[in-house]
Amino acid sequence: MQALRSYLDRIAPLFAKGGRLERFAALYEMVDTFLYTPADVTVSAPHVRDAIDLKRVMTFVVIAVLPAAIVGMWNVGFQANDALQELGRASAQGWRGATLDLFGIGYEPDNPLACFLHGALYFLPIYFVTLAVGGFWEVIFAAVRNHEINEGFLVTSMLFALTLPAATPLWQVALGISFGVVIGKEVFGGTGKNFLNPALTGRAFLYFAYPASQSGDAVWVPVDGYTGATALSVAADGGVPALTAAGIEWSDAFFGAIEGSLGEVSTAACLIGAAFLLYTRIASWRIMLGMLLGLVATCWWFNFLAGPDDLYMAVPWYWHAVLGGYAFGLVFMATDPVSASMTRNGKLIYGAVIGFMVALIRVLNPAYPEGVMLAILFGNMVAPLIDHAVVQANIRRRRKRSVVA
Repeated sequence: MQALRSYLDRIAPLFAKGGRLERFAALYEMVDTFLYTPADVTVSAPHVRDAIDLKRVMTFVVIAVLPAAIVGMWNVGFQANDALQELGRASAQGWRGATLDLFGIGYEPDNPLACFLHGALYFLPIYFVTLAVGGFWEVIFAAVRNHEINEGFLVTSMLFALTLPAATPLWQVALGISFGVVIGKEVFGGTGKNFLNPALTGRAFLYFAYPASQSGDAVWVPVDGYTGATALSVAADGGVPALTAAGIEWSDAFFGAIEGSLGEVSTAACLIGAAFLLYTRIASWRIMLGMLLGLVATCWWFNFLAGPDDLYMAVPWYWHAVLGGYAFGLVFMATDPVSASMTRNGKLIYGAVIGFMVALIRVLNPAYPEGVMLAILFGNMVAPLIDHAVVQANIRRRRKRSVVA
């Protein structure tokens, strides 16, 4: 008995607050529910019966974004293989070319499998770096706060990786996701407390810190010595006539056979994800509808005001809807439930503000032809004000009804 008591006295400090075993137990508890759903049940009121939880919500979003990721990888490989063929090169450079040559995959633009595998060699390193670095910061902050690690970062990592050009240096990927996770989310308290979308926050940081690597004609097709402007840049220079002269059809932009970021090129793939998110009631149709109506109304007004020399102002809304990252932002970024408006009418207003800002930034700002990223971040900042105005309007309306009664 004395020996047992002595042993317990020796190990007791390990379980004391701040002890090593307690910290290990806390870390284990953080990752306990990361990859599976435990059998934990509620033992005290209130009892909520619902088939959905954070894990399932995030899993559904990842499933919804997979079509955009698959088409994006194919398109990156297609653009690279087409450029290699145009330049008369028989192989890609670097370790990617060595890998493809080792397995005899080839570089035919007409071979979907060859294009997909070539594009995957660009997307997967970006995604793995995003997971590793962003996951590191998630674990650090969770350990300091003694919080559980949730699946929200899986969505953030996927969305962030898909917003980048294929030629983005990996050190910039690490820096961007670090900024997005730490400054865009963790400094405000972590998941559920951030007012900005973390993926867009990291992407905006990279765009303004390293514009040469995130914009321009040389970053969209990952082939040395080849330049190709995005369809949105072509439209900004000469409107729809310039797109037609460049051989870019509306169907190319809709299905995703144009230059652009990894996951933003295919409107069709984004719409498949939108249908899944709406069916599972994960995303708000009000936000999507408001963002579409805001774009349509603003573009119609610009088309009405456009003169004979205002070619970009004359671009119709259905072209804007398939160019750049509009569809990707509408489906996956603007509908983020944490940073978007919460009230029913506020969601429509929030989406309309973003759609209006997209057209405004694209058309009236010649230095920045995209606009979706900044428009959504602007919407994130005004979302609390929109909700406050909607709530106050409801209060005033109820007061008037009670006075009349």
